[in-house]
Amino acid sequence: MKDINILIVGVGGQGTLLASVLLGKIALEEGYDVKLAEVHGMAQRGGSVVTHVRISEGEVRSPLIEEGGADVIVAFEELEAYRWISYLKKGGAIFVNSQQIKPMPVIMGQAEYPADILGFLRENAEKVTALDALGIATECGSAKAVNTVLLGAMAKELPFPKETWVRQIESTVKPKFVELNKEAFEKGYNA
Repeated sequence: MKDINILIVGVGGQGTLLASVLLGKIALEEGYDVKLAEVHGMAQRGGSVVTHVRISEGEVRSPLIEEGGADVIVAFEELEAYRWISYLKKGGAIFVNSQQIKPMPVIMGQAEYPADILGFLRENAEKVTALDALGIATECGSAKAVNTVLLGAMAKELPFPKETWVRQIESTVKPKFVELNKEAFEKGYNA
């Protein structure tokens, strides 16, 4: 496997950090070196949260992904995918939740939410998988499982066995939410 750089982007409270921890544990279990870097905006107030996940058979020397260096972007809502698309490398893949969370400047009328973000993403990236991860997560029993739905959708892009993903969900997620997250992962995987 070549090095894999994954950018996980979302809004505070969406579970981006749990997603990156799960991904890091999966890569470690499979024998890879992993580095994570979390970058927070006003995360607790709905601001941007970005996690860099770098995975390698060799040694990962820096935790940060440079612009144009991400093999995969996992976006928990459309605007975050739009904001971070410049980090996607040519031929890279974007997995995006089709949800729109309006930031405060848009709510206050000081800015406009960009129109047709999914169209923009499809024009600027070769592989775009957009799914209603919020709807799928809600069907599973909790809107907070958006992260696991998106990980499931992305899992086929990575060389890790499905069983490793499930095992790490079982060992990382709080026990009362394990079954819900396993179902969310499975639905994302098959979406």
